[in-house]
Amino acid sequence: MAAGARGANLFEAAGLEQAAPRPLADRLRPRKLAEVVGQDHLVGEGGALARLLHSASIGSLIFWGPPGTGKTTVARLLAGETSLFFEPISAIFSGVADLKKIFETARGRRQTGQGTLLFVDEIHRFNRAQQDAFLPFMEDGTITLVGATTENPSFALNAALLSRARVMVFRSLDDEAISRLLSRAEEIEGVGLPLDEEARASLVRMADGDGRAVLTLAEELWRAARPGEVFDLEGVQEVVQRRAPIYDKSQDGHYNLISALHKSVRGSDPDAALYYLARMLDAGEDPLYLARRLVRMASEDIGLADPRALVVCNAAREAYEHLGTPEGELALAEACVYLATAPKSAAVYVAYKRARALAKSGGSLVPPKHILNAPTGLMKDEGYGDGYAYDHDMPDAFSGQNYFPEGMARPVLYEPVERGFERELRKRLDYWERLRRERNA
Repeated sequence: MAAGARGANLFEAAGLEQAAPRPLADRLRPRKLAEVVGQDHLVGEGGALARLLHSASIGSLIFWGPPGTGKTTVARLLAGETSLFFEPISAIFSGVADLKKIFETARGRRQTGQGTLLFVDEIHRFNRAQQDAFLPFMEDGTITLVGATTENPSFALNAALLSRARVMVFRSLDDEAISRLLSRAEEIEGVGLPLDEEARASLVRMADGDGRAVLTLAEELWRAARPGEVFDLEGVQEVVQRRAPIYDKSQDGHYNLISALHKSVRGSDPDAALYYLARMLDAGEDPLYLARRLVRMASEDIGLADPRALVVCNAAREAYEHLGTPEGELALAEACVYLATAPKSAAVYVAYKRARALAKSGGSLVPPKHILNAPTGLMKDEGYGDGYAYDHDMPDAFSGQNYFPEGMARPVLYEPVERGFERELRKRLDYWERLRRERNA
């Protein structure tokens, strides 16, 4: 067999390439940037990547976005558009030794007039030293780096690497983009999906914005359908079961959803709060973590506007510990709704931050002697406790004495809002302030 006929793999060498099974997602892979769906802000007319291509120099890039949004495909197409050699690696399977070989080959390729686009999938998996290894080769033009990551580059990548690359944000595919992918898949397969309208809409939702995932699910449905069978909503869910939610308890998915839950509670939207609580529980979040976050919300966002909120949340946590999953989750849902519908106040939260700042800036000031105990004769002789007014013996059980260190101006740290129980606290504080002025006049 002639050398040119050997092919790139065993299938080609044996003449079996056509018989090799290829996943639908691979067969549908776009052959030009205009065919990429869901990323018009990057590859469409006037998009960020389109502008770079017009300038004839793309520079190094970081592609940040969820799985199945076209990061690898776009990188491959960019190499073709710019006549660069496409060198793909995965940070999961590669180390510094592999990188050195790639850099040496790229340097040799450059000497022959061929540039290299080094595509690094999961680039956030490289540690700091490995990321630093790219820098000199990016700077001297040996490689054009395109890194792909599902994690926030601000946290996952070195500042030095980020300063030499432009971040391109890939978006989850919307329903329209997912539907376009399914239509293209039906064209390639030459047959429609065996789904009724409601089931088709459900399949689109199951994708979670992941184009590769929806094509995989579509293949499952075609394989499962008997001749002439059309699945309804229940049928499609039975066939594909369910796709695991995109959620990593240590990464962005976790922080995004807990942020959404917290802000929905703060925004007094019980429906949204319940939705995000259910999303996190459904994704396998630790219910006790959620219970702890609800306790925090009770202190931070409701505070003394409704003192019962903290009691309700602690009771919900104890109920969950007693009942477990799934029965105990209802107690968390009850606490979540209670918080969302409670009057809101961050007055205690703000007051505590002010107190911490004051404590740090004021130094080790000694409390006034009249409120210090005097357990020894020496301390009595020094004036400890001298002049202390016992509030219960005073009119209205209020002396109005100063309790801050001598020479320190009296600050106002806690300012209750005119909502819920804090409205009553505002009245009390105003009343005591009036008495304090009268008795210290």
